[in-house]
Amino acid sequence: MLHGPQILSTSELLAILIRTGTREKSALEIARELTASEIKLRELATVHSVKQLVKTKGLGPAKATTILAALELGKRIAFADTLERGSISAPEDGAALLMPRLRYETNEHFVIVLLNAKNKVMLVEQISEGSLNSSVVHPREVFSPAVLHHAAAILVGHNHPSGDPTPSKEDRSLTDILVQTGVIMGIPLLDHIVIGDGKYFSFKEHGYL
Repeated sequence: MLHGPQILSTSELLAILIRTGTREKSALEIARELTASEIKLRELATVHSVKQLVKTKGLGPAKATTILAALELGKRIAFADTLERGSISAPEDGAALLMPRLRYETNEHFVIVLLNAKNKVMLVEQISEGSLNSSVVHPREVFSPAVLHHAAAILVGHNHPSGDPTPSKEDRSLTDILVQTGVIMGIPLLDHIVIGDGKYFSFKEHGYL
């Protein structure tokens, strides 16, 4: 209260959310277990259910729900911050926009970014959610929100839960189809960005667009 949260360690911040411990372990000890290394922190960032968290001794459903809510809130704030910047002028802008939203997803998510005539972001919408290594996408589903909201251009992106953003054969094929569809509809595809773990692949940056 006197000095603010910035002076606290990651485990201390998490301990505040956990609040109380057990007879065997304090809240801080439980928090340290969950944040003991970069690998542990990354695992925590990818948690998507209470069931995953309650495997840690000392965390019941109520505490796990609190942590899960805090993680989701952090992701939304990070995404809102990048969305506020608003303009896509280079591949790194698209990557910066999508990274906080997609980086820690454990399944593939395919999203579309709608842009106006000045390349300002109008809307970001999820098109599909797939499995650990694939997401089925149809051009009709991709361009439907672009037509509905009168977008001048689009950018699409999806994540690779493996952390490696190298595009697959299917990614390349889909990109070709979306480019052709965009030309026909007069709504060009500016880029397709694959998000990995802190890394990205831009089809435009690599000369495919």
